[in-house]
Amino acid sequence: MSTEYQRALGRRIAQERRRRGLSQTELARLVDRSVAWISQVERGVRRIDRMSVLERLAEALDVPLAELAAEAPLIAAADEEMPGTAKLRLVLSGVHALHAMLHPAPAPPVSELRSQVERAWELTHESRYTELADLLRGLIPELEGAARSAEADRRPELFELLATTYQTCSASLAKLGEPEAAWIAADRAIAAAERTGNPLLMAAGAYRLGFVFLGARHFDQAEEVARTAADALSNLADEGNPEAMSLWGALTLQRAMAAAHLNQADPAYHHLARAREMAERLGEGRNDFNTEFGPANVALYEVAVAVELGDAGRAIRIGTTVDTSVLSSERRARLHIDLARAHAQRRQVDDAVAALRTAESITPEQVHNHRVVRRLVADLLTMQSPPSAELRELAERVGA
Repeated sequence: MSTEYQRALGRRIAQERRRRGLSQTELARLVDRSVAWISQVERGVRRIDRMSVLERLAEALDVPLAELAAEAPLIAAADEEMPGTAKLRLVLSGVHALHAMLHPAPAPPVSELRSQVERAWELTHESRYTELADLLRGLIPELEGAARSAEADRRPELFELLATTYQTCSASLAKLGEPEAAWIAADRAIAAAERTGNPLLMAAGAYRLGFVFLGARHFDQAEEVARTAADALSNLADEGNPEAMSLWGALTLQRAMAAAHLNQADPAYHHLARAREMAERLGEGRNDFNTEFGPANVALYEVAVAVELGDAGRAIRIGTTVDTSVLSSERRARLHIDLARAHAQRRQVDDAVAALRTAESITPEQVHNHRVVRRLVADLLTMQSPPSAELRELAERVGA
């Protein structure tokens, strides 16, 4: 390891530690090292020459190992798999289009298929991934077959349902930390959307792809897909097409998050301001293409951006006043997770636990299986000695 890389790694560790609101003492406890050792590593005067030590630091800081040590020939350790993940991967692994081409079958009524697609989105928003996987296992092959065997005038509508279904799969896999599979699903959604001739549906697929890149921490790619899709929609949005306005606003919120992750505060808040203007033009919250775009969702993104940039006060001030009643349970729970992160940055452990328990009451499966929650609860355990009964019970439920 070169001296230059050693110092760069130390600076990165210090930056990520501060982002998580941890002191050197707390990080030292998490990795079972002395405070002096952490200080020396951050100043670049001590080398990390063991893979296991670097893995432990990456886990404690909630940073992929390959990103923490970008110049080193390392591979990140795999996280524990969440329920429903394997089943969703299997859904994507089947060559259903080939079977549909060689064995055409009568298409079920479109109304029946549409109700199943709507149910898939309900399960996605509620973070009920195991049930979603069970539904998609039958729905995707059925849609693949129906879209290819139906009369020509019915095919666009069926391919629309197929695209929307692949979007549910991509959205869920991205939240489950499966970027490769989520990417495949998003790509299939865009391909199916192209066969409908509907550019807005293609843009919705690009929106899902943006989440894949954000989840994989490929922030430059997230910015690029969101920027190019938003630019393509700009004329339709300026003309007042409400669906285009919703998609443009949602893509611009993704750009804000990408900038925040890159620690670019000015661009992040600039994108938020532009999205807020678009939301005000719409005048109400909408759910075009399941974007949930509107004033409430813009406020939720502002909380997330503020937390990512370390501005806990702003996050708490906004997050405790926003009306989330119009949003899905998944988005409401995510707000409370972000509020818990903000309280943790201020070392307000009891407030953070209360926020997480609220999130848990809304979407228990999401909270119990969320990697960010697990890391956050582990941080809270280091901040409170001895931990409260509520914190100990929460840690047991999430496996921290």
